[in-house]
Formats: sequence, C-alpha cells, structure tokens
Amino acid sequence: MDILGFAFAVLLIELTPGPNMGWLVMLTIAEGRRSGLAAIGGIALGLSANAAISALAASFILQQSEVIAQAISVLGASMMGFLAWQAWRDAGESSPAATPRHSDHRNFVAGFVINLLNPKATLFFVTVMPQFVEGGRPGYDQALILAIISVVIATAIHLALVLGAQQFRPILMSGNRSRIVRRTLALMMLGVGLWFLAKAFL
Repeated sequence: MDILGFAFAVLLIELTPGPNMGWLVMLTIAEGRRSGLAAIGGIALGLSANAAISALAASFILQQSEVIAQAISVLGASMMGFLAWQAWRDAGESSPAATPRHSDHRNFVAGFVINLLNPKATLFFVTVMPQFVEGGRPGYDQALILAIISVVIATAIHLALVLGAQQFRPILMSGNRSRIVRRTLALMMLGVGLWFLAKAFL
C-alpha cells in the first residue's frame, strides 16, 4: 500500500473548503469551541461508520474483476476532476451564515448523521482508495487501514479548524486569500485525477 500517497490525497480533499469545514468554522465562531468539539465527535463517528461500510463494499467488489478495478480508476479520476471543478467554482464565495445555537448533543448527532449518509464521502473512499493498493484490488484489511488513516486525518484537520477558528477569523474570512487557496488545491486535485487516468490505461 502507498500509505503516504493516500494520506496526501486525503489531506488535499480535507483542506479543500467543503460542508464540514464551513459548518465547523461557523459553528465555533457563533457558539464557541465546545460546540465545535461536539460536532467533531459526531463527524468522526459518522465518517468512521461510512468508511468501514465503504471498505467492505470496495474490497468485495474490486476483488471480482480487473475490469471493475480499471473502471473504478476512471471513476476516481472523474471524482477528483469534479472536486477540482467544484473547488475552483466556489473560490471566493462568501461564507455561509452562522449556524443557529443548538445543544452539544444536537451538534454531535448532526455531525454523525450528515457524514454517515454522505454519498460523496462514500464515493471518494470507494474510488480513490484502490489507487493506492498494488493491483487496485485491496483486501478488507487493507481497506480498513486506509479508512482509519482517512478518518484520523480528517479529524485532525477538523480539530485544528475548531481550535484556531476564533484566533484566525480574519484570515479564514479573507475573500482574496480564500480564492487563492481554493484554486491552488483545485489544480492539485485535477493533477491527481489525471494521474489516476494514466495509471488505469498505461
């Protein structure tokens, strides 16, 4: 397994502004660090369940055929291309309105449900994870290891966001800076997608 390569791909995805990132930053700014931490717990649990289910599905499906494994590579490239386009399109958009005040329990449950039922998270894991296993057909144990790595990286980034949201609010809310960061990450994700295509057919 190319664990470092997979970790880098996950890092790129997690650093690209998305629903979890925007929600955590707004929630922390509006309601405080405790609310943000509660939401992180729910997100981590939801991502863990989602990743475990995805790992089982991916390991079963991809062991059946080399053609399926190749098709998954194309889907992976498409997924990365879509995320790159989405990040480029959204560059410079204003931040969402602050989340209404809720209990810590409600924030935890919201984080869990949103990420458990997130089809983008499932599709990302099923399509991208095989690219970092020799032959593109991972066993369940390999898929589970990569799932754990993915959740750990996501949780670490979410924690850093919550802990730094109030101190770095001017930086996080800067439209010009946000546009540059999003578009740089978009181009990097597009490059990863092109690599997936090359790997599938060369």
